[in-house]
Amino acid sequence: MAVFHFCFDLSHQGLLAANFYEDPLWITQRTCILSLFLLCAGAGQAVATTQGQSWPRFWRRWAQVVACAALVSLGSWFMFPNSFIYFGVLHGMAVMLVVARLSAPLKAWLWPLGAIAVALPWFIRHPFFDSRATNWLGLVTYKPITEDYVPVLPWLGVMWWGMAATQWLLARHPHCMASGANGPGRGDNSGLTATVRAALAALGRWSLTFYMLHQPVLIGALNAWIFLK
Repeated sequence: MAVFHFCFDLSHQGLLAANFYEDPLWITQRTCILSLFLLCAGAGQAVATTQGQSWPRFWRRWAQVVACAALVSLGSWFMFPNSFIYFGVLHGMAVMLVVARLSAPLKAWLWPLGAIAVALPWFIRHPFFDSRATNWLGLVTYKPITEDYVPVLPWLGVMWWGMAATQWLLARHPHCMASGANGPGRGDNSGLTATVRAALAALGRWSLTFYMLHQPVLIGALNAWIFLK
């Protein structure tokens, strides 16, 4: 994700010849990155509900996502006033997380529900859903002009699949998702492997912080380099 965004920044500054809006190479990368993002979000909800996460704790985390989504909208408005992000990945996640939390008890039914969610935008499209007030649902006849667009459909289906797969895994192989001394690879705590594991674990715990900070850091560093070169 960070590499993809840095390439976008290079393109925005005219340092890389790339069309992020039409070139299948970049569109496919975005789709893969976003799919992995939402699969992991669904997996996280499966772990949280399995561990008995309370509703107050859920709402505290949800409020953080909503606040960050608002910051993304504000920041993108300054950079792209004509195509700012009003329903990007964090906005979509704010809606989808609530749906995922409520639907967690459905378990195996999340597989067919996810398939329906993914398929619906291919079969149901109507101009009613093209306005900004309704296009967040995803049943649009054309993609709106915005720098990031992650509607509930089809992406809720991907989150549901991530939740269903992790629920299945936790029910049958609960120890495979353990960490630390009880997790996979125990006993290998030296050298590069331990460092990489620690770094990935830290990124997992601070994923939202990393998401919010990586672009300002990349953009700031790139602008500083351009100014100083």
